[in-house]
Amino acid sequence: MEQETTADRITRIRRVTWIGLFINALLAGVKFTVGLLGASQAVIADAVHSLSDMATDVSVILGVRYWSAPPDDDHPYGHRKIEAIITVLIGLALLSVALGLGYKALCTIAQPHVRKTTWIALTGPVLSIILKEIMYRWTVIVGRQERSTAVVANAWHHRSDALSSIPAVIAVAASAMNPSWFFVDHIGALIISVFILKVSWDIVWPSFSELADRGASLKDRTRIRKIAMGVDGVRGVHAIRTRKSGESLYVDLHVLVDPEISVRSGHDISERVKEALLNDGPGILDIVAHLEPDE
Repeated sequence: MEQETTADRITRIRRVTWIGLFINALLAGVKFTVGLLGASQAVIADAVHSLSDMATDVSVILGVRYWSAPPDDDHPYGHRKIEAIITVLIGLALLSVALGLGYKALCTIAQPHVRKTTWIALTGPVLSIILKEIMYRWTVIVGRQERSTAVVANAWHHRSDALSSIPAVIAVAASAMNPSWFFVDHIGALIISVFILKVSWDIVWPSFSELADRGASLKDRTRIRKIAMGVDGVRGVHAIRTRKSGESLYVDLHVLVDPEISVRSGHDISERVKEALLNDGPGILDIVAHLEPDE
């Protein structure tokens, strides 16, 4: 049953990502074509962003089978760190795109266009806004349902492409209306690069923290303690330790019980603590409960 569930999960993630890959290829081609025909640096910059989306789509398609693999002897905690690594790579891909586009925009901001920007350049970013916002909404739903940071990160990559097309539209319109406003096109490319830079940071930092074994938030730790303390027979809870794995948590904690009860009774209490936390806790994958006598 677990294998069927994992296979279904992989299928859902791959389906939405394959469609995203096709749309990114289509948009990159359209933007490059109309950007060249319409003499718009901002639209060409937007096309490069779409190409980076394709690279991250491929990363998710290839990586999902590996990070979804069950625990084994060599990886007793599973393979979810692979997802964090791929998420970081997605963010770094965005970072490199942002720095490259921003550098080019700054270097050419005072250079007039060789040809006048024309209205045809608008078709690429307008189409991108519509299609990529649709892909963002679909992909983020799948990512949250499957509790996948890499898929959610890829969804934000879609939205960053949609939002970065807005300054491209403004830049094309301004340059097309008045050729002396050519600098607006370069500013548009610079704004796109800054936006992509912000998105890359938002993607990289949480996953980098996960790779460094960052624990749960104070709110989640408080919730864990409250749930455990609500189990009959528990006299106290301390030494709560957590570490993130994707959107989920591994937890270990010490549970204080009556020192006079039997080993069997203590074991039953620890099992009830685990069951309560798995059912009601903040996305917990596994729990180790260490019993201590309440002296």
